[in-house]
Amino acid sequence: MMEGNYSSVNCEFMVKEVNLGIINLSDNPLPSYVTEGSSGMDIRAWIEDKSTIVLKPGERKLIHTGLYFNIPEGLEVQLRARSGLAFKYGICLSNGIATIDSDYTGEIGVLLTNLGENDFIINSGDRIAQAVVASYVRAVVHQCDKLKSTDRGSGGFGHTGRN
Repeated sequence: MMEGNYSSVNCEFMVKEVNLGIINLSDNPLPSYVTEGSSGMDIRAWIEDKSTIVLKPGERKLIHTGLYFNIPEGLEVQLRARSGLAFKYGICLSNGIATIDSDYTGEIGVLLTNLGENDFIINSGDRIAQAVVASYVRAVVHQCDKLKSTDRGSGGFGHTGRN
């Protein structure tokens, strides 16, 4: 416990909510937040014939969800890997973070890759990814002749040292 003279501060937080319409053709529950502080909703695999999918080491497959999103303009849905699957089994999204644009109306698919050493079995209903709703800003792109001057300049890829 920290010691010192601290005053009590009343912090109020504004949670922004948006309506996300979802058509669910699977027999899985709608995506949902597991805890009050979760930023990602669980996305589940949907295998129509209830068979299993085997994802071999080094292999990638598109996994169906049976979900279709009605995303409001100005928002995107990002699909992200589940940290437990990545840590325990090496299961990741092939494209890192998938972006679902507001004008996409097709089925949500999750492109998984097995970076682990063992086969990974996927059953219908398994939680395979998480979806995060995010706002974005569109850029108006202009050709320019030079960039602004900064202390950093073009330094990148660890140019400030190891620490």
